[in-house]
Amino acid sequence: MGCCASNQGGGSKASRVKRWRSTGIIALRDSKLKDFVVYAADVPGDISKLINMQRLLIADNLIERLPGNLGKLQSLKVLMLDGNRISCLPDELGQLIRLEQLSVARNMLIYLPDTIGSLRNLVLLNVSNNRLKSLPESLGSCASLEEIQANDNVVEELPASLCNLMQLKSLCLDDNQVKQIPDGLLKDCKSLQNLSLHNNPISMDDFQLMEGYQEFEERRKKKFDKQIDSNVMISSKGLDVGVDK
Repeated sequence: MGCCASNQGGGSKASRVKRWRSTGIIALRDSKLKDFVVYAADVPGDISKLINMQRLLIADNLIERLPGNLGKLQSLKVLMLDGNRISCLPDELGQLIRLEQLSVARNMLIYLPDTIGSLRNLVLLNVSNNRLKSLPESLGSCASLEEIQANDNVVEELPASLCNLMQLKSLCLDDNQVKQIPDGLLKDCKSLQNLSLHNNPISMDDFQLMEGYQEFEERRKKKFDKQIDSNVMISSKGLDVGVDK
């Protein structure tokens, strides 16, 4: 994999490749990568041949695009791309059927591919600090999703399909343009405990009138009481309903 990496310690190039192959983890944080180019001179073969790789960590570089053959990494469980210059994700992302965590915060995304709905094992999605105007309807097919972080975007509306996410526990949409949330969200997402909508044009009155609000409040308070009983340090922001009055 030609990554144009600066010297970053950790031994020679050959020793790093050997370590990547043995651990299944490629870590290139702060390498100032300008592109994500595949050629045999860096990693033998190309990245698509690292079929046992489970974690790919390339946060805080200068990457602008990802290769389509990324979708061949069928063992990949964690993909961290925070702090780059990515404006779109390849459709082949949906081929990462074992992916559990996808973090693409602090990039330049203007949309998410519809194929993201194929990620049935995805538990965490972090797309905060991008330029997203919406979330795809297909997101509702990510049946294992427990947490969605989409703060600091320009999202105006949420897909009704979010109501299908039975495992969803936390939905964070601070600093967006959301005026309303899907009618059935509080009623149908029976695991939802945290909904954060600070700095959005949605009122607390509208929120409290939604069907399922009382049940959501009970889950939220139950979570709060459990954390207090366990003497866990918690932030108040994560415990309110996240709607500014």
